[in-house]
Amino acid sequence: MNKVIQDKLLALMREARDRLEATDWFRVGLGLHYLAGLMTQEEIDFKTVDRAYNRFIYHTLGKGHSIASVLQFMSGEKVMPTVESARFTDAFRSHCPDIPIESIPFLLELNLGVAKNISGLEPEGPLADWVARQKALAAGQGSA
Repeated sequence: MNKVIQDKLLALMREARDRLEATDWFRVGLGLHYLAGLMTQEEIDFKTVDRAYNRFIYHTLGKGHSIASVLQFMSGEKVMPTVESARFTDAFRSHCPDIPIESIPFLLELNLGVAKNISGLEPEGPLADWVARQKALAAGQGSA
């Protein structure tokens, strides 16, 4: 978590229409950055990483929010309006070009896998269905 990423996420928030949408866009954008950061060969000090994310989340959204709550939000039905929003996709592409739009389904699936490991429950519901549809679309485009 560095100042450049923080500025990108704050700019993403400003593209939203209202406070609720801005909060949801921030959560998703931040969660995608967090999950993308896990894709490394290097050892990750989660205590340090989570502390930096939690500090930024606290300063941006206030009490009651953490990286854990962001990832939980991103594994449930409430994330659907954001991931299905063309406006979010366009704004994310514009402000966060370091994370390809095409990687969003993979990152959300990764998050669902972590949730499955914690809960022991198979991912199901609108988000799991959306991820499956996106994977099928990508596979269809790859074979054309």
